[in-house]
Amino acid sequence: MISYATNPIAWSNDDDRSLGQDITLETCLSEAGAIGFDGIEKGHKMPDDGTALKAALNAYGLAFVGGWYSTHLLTRSVEAELDAARRQVAMTLEAGGTVFIAAETSNAIHGADIPLAERPMLTAERMARFGEDMERFAERIAAEGLPLVYHHHMGTVVESEEDIHRFMDATGPATRLLLDTGHAFFGGADPLALARRYMGRVGHIHCKNVRPQVMQRVRGDRLTFLDGVRAGVFTVPGDPDGGVDFLPVLQEAARHGYSGWLVIEAEQDPAIRHPHRYQSMGLNALKDMARKAGLDTAPAGEGA
Repeated sequence: MISYATNPIAWSNDDDRSLGQDITLETCLSEAGAIGFDGIEKGHKMPDDGTALKAALNAYGLAFVGGWYSTHLLTRSVEAELDAARRQVAMTLEAGGTVFIAAETSNAIHGADIPLAERPMLTAERMARFGEDMERFAERIAAEGLPLVYHHHMGTVVESEEDIHRFMDATGPATRLLLDTGHAFFGGADPLALARRYMGRVGHIHCKNVRPQVMQRVRGDRLTFLDGVRAGVFTVPGDPDGGVDFLPVLQEAARHGYSGWLVIEAEQDPAIRHPHRYQSMGLNALKDMARKAGLDTAPAGEGA
């Protein structure tokens, strides 16, 4: 069974908090619930206490999915990372979340004033050590009751198709992949090729779209990740300006019996692209494609 979720980053950006700073959490949650989402990921305006978070979401008919956790395994030990992650694990479990979303950010530049062209990279040897540490960390998180899903992301050490392959080779079964179609496309990877190769280890899917013209400008003009976000590099499924082909990815997910969340995580400037309009567009398109793919067999008009 699949369920549909969104991320509050469409209403209030986590990296550039000037985007959507005047939009209240209540507006975000009420619109997400009214649009028809089943759940939502964590945002910075949400309570950090799991019990309070669950109550806040339940008031709008939303389940908690999980939230981003920044690992620093390139600079600290697995044991130190586990100590640092305890609060996130407890919050996620108390709120009813089902995934632990991790990404290495110790040297990431996605929130910095540094061109994406200068993003950090690891040698093959360092990637292998990093993968070993991530697998040990993932094993311990899984023992707490949460599968770890790793988020490949622009501006980090796991960005390109080669990065993803090396990371997946260096990790084991406890480290699941968060397949993000938008970050894959932006990073030069083919989302379908990744789905075909790794769907058996995919534990979470972000259905993010990309505007190719803006992406090319970010690359050509050596812009930062946040420059791209502000310029509208990301959008939702169903946007005619987007370049990601979602249907074959969803067909591959169906072929492997994927069960879990499909999340529309598409940061845009809410003052330019109204969240209610774009999230509605995205959810309608995503549900239609999921049904065509055989991933969601609910009749039209019903939930997941």
